[in-house]
Amino acid sequence: MKPSSQYVPPHGPVGRHSSRHLRRRRRHRLRGRAALRRRRLPRLFISDVHAVGPLAKRVGAIPAKPALAGSARPAVATSAREDQVQSLVGAAESVMGGTDVLINNAGLGTSKLVVEMGDDEWHKVIDVTLTGTFRMTRAMLKAMQPRGRGVIVNNASVLGWRAQAEQAHYAAAKAGVMALTRCSALEAAPFGVRINAVAPSIAVHAFLKKSASEELLDELTSKEAFGRGAEPWEVANVMVFLASDYASYMTGEVVSVSAQHA
Repeated sequence: MKPSSQYVPPHGPVGRHSSRHLRRRRRHRLRGRAALRRRRLPRLFISDVHAVGPLAKRVGAIPAKPALAGSARPAVATSAREDQVQSLVGAAESVMGGTDVLINNAGLGTSKLVVEMGDDEWHKVIDVTLTGTFRMTRAMLKAMQPRGRGVIVNNASVLGWRAQAEQAHYAAAKAGVMALTRCSALEAAPFGVRINAVAPSIAVHAFLKKSASEELLDELTSKEAFGRGAEPWEVANVMVFLASDYASYMTGEVVSVSAQHA
């Protein structure tokens, strides 16, 4: 397998002055990236299943900020429907002239004992959380692989490893996301595309506060070493790392973003 045209040897130059040469190269790269950031903002294509709501409001407010105008575009789509997945990927490719990074963040969960769970509830959680991630990955790989570059970051969960009552459907879906990440990463690697995932324990956001009882949230956060859940940006920071060149050697990995001590 030939390395991609953008491949950077991981160990730098060898010889007597290798450390000094590596530091000099790193400084030059950082200066170049800083200049690039001053010239051009990354373009974002943000999709949500809801036409109205917090996400739509935040994206809609971006044009009012001169420094960010034109950097983000919203789209309404669900990963549970193949036709909408194809439309979404096609629109993102057209608007941005090619997609460098895909974040698969769609997920759905409810609380129900196995003996009380109907087939419809099981299939709905699996379809959005696991099969939706598969649909988006499949569609985006068809665009990324011919270009020989790209990154996909999936959102899994520590429940893919651990157990929690009334979460059999969600845990099964997230374990599937982990397996999908590992297997698809092997297939995408020869094309220069990396696929990794994060596995958060509990990230406290507005939807979780609405859908989970206060008692359940207190129980979950009590298991965290810091006595609190993660802020969404604390999970997003790890996603940004995996999407960046700093993680250029990582693929097929699932990174735990948790502070659980049990």
